[in-house]
Amino acid sequence: MEEYEKTDENLNGRDEIFSKAVRAGKRTYFFDVKATRNNDYYLTITESKKRFDKEGNYHYEKHKIFLYKEDFEKFSDGLTETVGKIQTLLGGMEVERKDDSAYVSEEFDTKAFVDVEFEDLAE
Repeated sequence: MEEYEKTDENLNGRDEIFSKAVRAGKRTYFFDVKATRNNDYYLTITESKKRFDKEGNYHYEKHKIFLYKEDFEKFSDGLTETVGKIQTLLGGMEVERKDDSAYVSEEFDTKAFVDVEFEDLAE
């Protein structure tokens, strides 16, 4: 995960204060804190996916959300509630992390599996 904070060296006239990249499977999410001319902060969340055309050339498809400081708390509350609901709906399943990406694994009853011998495959 990459991140940087505002310094005189990396600003170069841009309004970025902080940036964090989160790689999640085939997607990368960018969380960028930016400042307005009045030094109010806001957040941009960008989803970036690599797409290929028929000739094999690629481009990045991006979707962006702008989140302003007056909405931070409501957004955070909504996200937390929604993730909690998903976890509740999953019931016997739990969300696990593997290689910086989330995936769902299901608890299996190993008694439901049958031992198979190579000789049985010929039948």
